[in-house]
Amino acid sequence: MDDRQSIDLAAMLCSRLCHDMLSPVGALSNGLELMALETDPEMRANVMQLLEQSAAISTTKLKFFRLAFGAAGGFGDRVDVEEPKALIQALVADKPNIQINWALADNSLGKPAVKVLLNFAQIAIDALVRGGSLDIGAEERDGASEIVVRASGPKIAFDETIGKALDGTLGRSELSSRTAAAHMLHLLAEQNGGGIQYQRTADALLLGAVMPQGEGLIG
Repeated sequence: MDDRQSIDLAAMLCSRLCHDMLSPVGALSNGLELMALETDPEMRANVMQLLEQSAAISTTKLKFFRLAFGAAGGFGDRVDVEEPKALIQALVADKPNIQINWALADNSLGKPAVKVLLNFAQIAIDALVRGGSLDIGAEERDGASEIVVRASGPKIAFDETIGKALDGTLGRSELSSRTAAAHMLHLLAEQNGGGIQYQRTADALLLGAVMPQGEGLIG
């Protein structure tokens, strides 16, 4: 990937972050304005509750982006699986029609594998527009991390450009804030000597990756 492509990818990832953060941060701003004007104790209590919810959502999203897109400073080469598990649980906290089933065989995963796990989960959650189940599995075997995420439900919404980004056939003009994360996963797998596959049917989306472990892995 040349410098221009690197800049374009970084810009699109930033756009995705800003888009996702706009709503909770905007709610915080509106809540503070209401708090400054409101004098009724009951209404102030309601506004305070909304502020707390918006602050919690903002914090969760920033933690997610830190691990899913960023260098994840503060973590070692390996990340406790409870970290991504908690973030994914938070992503569906306001989606009671999505059930998560976990199959995490190890207590920790390498950073590249965690990035794949988080981004797969986000793609799968976005695909379950009418709810359904989310099966998330990961294990280390033969010197590699294997990650599988399966979304199944009555309707699967999956943009084919995301699939093209995952398998490395995305055109330069198709890179957008919507496809940037999937394109990043393709590059991450490619540079680490791994691979990504996906399969979509009418009622399911299956995402899989193999990420070799060893020195020099980026992420």
